[in-house]
Amino acid sequence: MAATIIEEIKPALYRAEIPLPGNPLKATNSYIIKDEKRNLVIDTGMKRSACREAMRDVFEQLALDPEKTDFFVTHMHIDHIGLVDEFVASSSVVYFNRPDAEILNHKNIWGMILAMTERHGFPAEMVKMAVGSHPGKHYEPKKPEDFTLVEDGDIIRYGCYELHCIMTPGHSPGHTCLYEPEQKLLFSGDHILCDITPNITTWLDESDPLGDYFRSLDRVWTMSVKLVLPGHRRIFTDCRKRIEELKEHHHQRLEEVMAILREAGPVSAFDVASRMTWDLVAEGWDDFPLMQKWFATGEALAHIRHLEYEGKIRREEQGKKLVFKLAD
Repeated sequence: MAATIIEEIKPALYRAEIPLPGNPLKATNSYIIKDEKRNLVIDTGMKRSACREAMRDVFEQLALDPEKTDFFVTHMHIDHIGLVDEFVASSSVVYFNRPDAEILNHKNIWGMILAMTERHGFPAEMVKMAVGSHPGKHYEPKKPEDFTLVEDGDIIRYGCYELHCIMTPGHSPGHTCLYEPEQKLLFSGDHILCDITPNITTWLDESDPLGDYFRSLDRVWTMSVKLVLPGHRRIFTDCRKRIEELKEHHHQRLEEVMAILREAGPVSAFDVASRMTWDLVAEGWDDFPLMQKWFATGEALAHIRHLEYEGKIRREEQGKKLVFKLAD
């Protein structure tokens, strides 16, 4: 295996590319603060052999002592938390947020999701197959027993870096960025990415993740950020411009959902997703891979839920399924 790509961004601050084979994201950015007292690794990559070997290489190249290394996980998705349980030592601290920890530790979260997917129109014959092949299920980590839960505004210090925990729900319920105020660095996880749009999705009835995401973007917009260190792809500088682009993208998506319901409603979230435009090489919805249909339906539902909260659309029961239409 080729050596893992590691670059020094600032003194004692490194970025390592942890590969994601066969995934359009290509790699997870893992950030490492190296210090004589204790090191900090921010996000780890997925529980796959290529990721595991790359992270081992990071520890070797940077001469990180596992007993002096702690971890901060921005959110619960497996390409960020997957390897934590394999690299923690007895003395390691694993910083994590409470909302995502509660979901990870929920005894029947996949059962709940399975029931909701059928309720929102996902064909029954596809549901179990989708859950069984979902990377979050297939590669889920053994959950570390001793998370050190952080709250919004908490500060952790490693080397010369003072890292402020900034809760930014949306991409996940408890997604948390780290902000270094002196050098104006934002470790953005999957909250803000440079050339791809973070997936905002839900299968839960009581949530409005897109509304949370808009509020989180607005909060970060007010902060002075010189350098954004995202969870995927390249580092970038113009944080506010990217925030405006992301907001515009989702506003266009909301308009598209409204247009679909105006023409075709009442329809399910699955039906809405099948009519939306997607940046995927396929001749039509029927040619979408199963997991892409899953993610697309979850994203469509997140936009539907936001429009419900705004009072622009409403739901109806059709047997065991939910359908949506424009509000009167």
